[in-house]
Amino acid sequence: MLLAQIVRIPAAGVRDFQEFESRVLPLLPHYGGALERRLRGDDGRFEVHVVSFASDDGLQRYLVDPQRVAALALLEASGARAELVEVLDVPT
Repeated sequence: MLLAQIVRIPAAGVRDFQEFESRVLPLLPHYGGALERRLRGDDGRFEVHVVSFASDDGLQRYLVDPQRVAALALLEASGARAELVEVLDVPT
């Protein structure tokens, strides 16, 4: 499965959001996930992630991983707002 996540981060929350990511992104491979692409605006307040998972089960297990759950306070403190959408590759 392929997912796109669009994240908007208030200026005051950039540091907390980046710390959150540094803790949770390394967990992806444990659940069959991979960060395929990571794009960031030059001010750090906008990110787009393209993430793949071998299965929905892997995504669901990643979302409840104890280390990820423990880091959610950083995400909340950042004030980031994220939208996660399952997407498909479109031939060009």
